Amino acid sequence: MGGKLLLIEDDFNLGLTLAEYLRLKGYQVELKKDGKTGLHAAQQETFDLCLLDVMLPQMDGFELAKLLKKIHPQLPIIFLTAKGKIEDKKEGFTLGADDYLTKPFHLEELHLRIQAVLKRYHPSTNLHYSSEAPQVYKIGNMQFDYTTRRLILDEKTEKLSTKEADLLKLLCTYANTLLPREVALKTIWGEDSYYQARSMDVYITKLRKHLQAVPGVEILNIHGSGYKLILPTSE
Repeated sequence: MGGKLLLIEDDFNLGLTLAEYLRLKGYQVELKKDGKTGLHAAQQETFDLCLLDVMLPQMDGFELAKLLKKIHPQLPIIFLTAKGKIEDKKEGFTLGADDYLTKPFHLEELHLRIQAVLKRYHPSTNLHYSSEAPQVYKIGNMQFDYTTRRLILDEKTEKLSTKEADLLKLLCTYANTLLPREVALKTIWGEDSYYQARSMDVYITKLRKHLQAVPGVEILNIHGSGYKLILPTSE
């Protein structure tokens, strides 16, 4: 199963992208935008790992790391920061960081590092695996099983490609609200997102065909902004 992650990142777009990507991978993610709210979350709940930006409002990441280690000495911490100097890395590791990832980074690399850290802290569990829990969404009278990538309508079953399933899960997460185009691109295609914009449009077209038989369901193209999955109001 996926672990429970505390993500503290003040860049709204980056934080949202990271949170959605990690949720796609099966993790529970609590996103906070500054040091004080991040500290409060750690005081109220238990997390398996903390992803921590260094340059934060209210309280910087290094200061916050000291407090987090006092509250939860065994809490793994991965710093995510643009501060890539050796002095900064040395300070991060001195404070007890388990890893230090310099921005910009590839989302898949972040995922691999999270898995490695969780595996060290939980060697006898499956916390570093993130795709075991079933994730089923209701789309009108259709069921979408993200784990198996299957759409089920009455007696008919269709299998989606990996990217189709990832994109549909994001749309379901944002159901009846705007899924920003940039968030979808960076979450699913990562660093190559700039060159994959047309490819995403192709996948949206494919998903529309899969969902066209479901009454009251459609995917709207919000010009210049993104997409919106419209579900029946009773959903």
